[in-house]
Amino acid sequence: MNRSELKSFLDFKVEQYNTPEFIETDPIQIPHLFNKKEDVEISGFLTATIAWGNRKSILKNANHLMELLENSPYDFVLNHSEPDLTKLDDFVHRTFNGLDLRYFVVALKNIYTFKGGLEGIFTEYAEPKSLQYSIHQFKKEFFSLPHLSRTEKHVSDPLKNSAAKRINMFLRWMVRDDNRNVDFGLWNNLKASQLSCPLDVHSGNTARKLGLLKRRQNDAKALLELDTTLRELDPLDPVKYDFALFGLGVFEKYGQ
Repeated sequence: MNRSELKSFLDFKVEQYNTPEFIETDPIQIPHLFNKKEDVEISGFLTATIAWGNRKSILKNANHLMELLENSPYDFVLNHSEPDLTKLDDFVHRTFNGLDLRYFVVALKNIYTFKGGLEGIFTEYAEPKSLQYSIHQFKKEFFSLPHLSRTEKHVSDPLKNSAAKRINMFLRWMVRDDNRNVDFGLWNNLKASQLSCPLDVHSGNTARKLGLLKRRQNDAKALLELDTTLRELDPLDPVKYDFALFGLGVFEKYGQ
């Protein structure tokens, strides 16, 4: 395919997959359980944090996590006491465990109490064409309280050459307004043009087969390469192609 044909093909796939039906099998369904902005943010951030591995397991554990937070994540984060945290101790999703979850809740309270919330941090450090430096600064702010070193691995850092797939996915959810009621578009101070594609095995393999990406590793350098290509296709909403790449990879086994 030439570049024009490729764009038409990918635009068609975006239309196919960027629909409310996508929510039924995707972790984005968890923040869709809520209406309050802060509940959507916190549930989305925690769900994205554990969004690796088997999708059924992700959804099961994310729903359980919301139950542990009494289905009111913002209120729990802001008003929890030390005894409230003990019921989080048995939570586990792969290598993310109750000790990690305890710290995440405490850190989120600090961020919402003193740092202007999640949106405030990412907005403060945003660059005109990228949020990767914001992610780096967010991690510094998030781990500014005493914590176990093991917990740090659950927030990726693009400046350490990570593609930061899960947090880029979370940012897509919060920033991009797709007018399809899939992505939320809650953060009006940031633009879809600043977002990066959540690069994982599926989207990476599909991108390589389509000639959008040459680098073999799914790291920060590959993400920059893919972002550059996708911005040529749509400079205002490049991350919409995540739906096409992911849908082709997961549902159509394209490039597998």
